[in-house]
Amino acid sequence: MDHVLEQQFINPTKGSMDLKSVLSELVLYMKEKPERSYEIIVGCDSSATQEPAFPLVIVALRKQEGGRFFYTRVQYPAPRKFYNLHDRILEEVLLSCHLALWLRENFTKKIKEEGVTVPYQFLHIHADIGENGATKDMIKEVTGLIRGNGFEPMIKPLSFAASKVADRFS
Repeated sequence: MDHVLEQQFINPTKGSMDLKSVLSELVLYMKEKPERSYEIIVGCDSSATQEPAFPLVIVALRKQEGGRFFYTRVQYPAPRKFYNLHDRILEEVLLSCHLALWLRENFTKKIKEEGVTVPYQFLHIHADIGENGATKDMIKEVTGLIRGNGFEPMIKPLSFAASKVADRFS
C-alpha cells in the first residue's frame, strides 16, 4: 500500500502534486482564514469493472465556506483483479485508512512546524456504503475496520467524500 503514498495527487486549481505538497497546500488553505474551523476527510470509491480504478480523495472543509479537495486514482497492475463488490469495498476502505493514518501523523507534524493554531478536526473516513443497496451487509465490517484504525466512519448518505467527490473520478 505504500505505492499510494508515492502517487501524484491532483487539485483542480493547483494541478498535480505529491503528498508533501498536499500537506503544504492544506496548511496554506487554513492560514488564509485562521479564524475558521476546518475538517480533513479521506474517502475512496471504485469503478465496477474487473480491473477497477480507486479514486482516493482528501477533502479539506472550511466550515460553512466550502472546501478544497485533492485526488489520485490508484490502479493495480495485472493480474490483480477485484471480481466482487465485497473485495472492492474493502480495498476502498484499506486505501482510505492507509492514507488517513499517514496524513494524520504528517499533518500534525506539519502544522506544529509551521506554528499554525487553526482549529481543525481529522476524525472521519467516508465509506461508499449505506443502509440501502448491495453494501448494507458490509456496514459492521467496514465501520469496524475504520474504527480499528482510529477514525470514525461516515456512511451514505453522509459520506460525500466517497460517494460524491471520489465518485466523480471513478
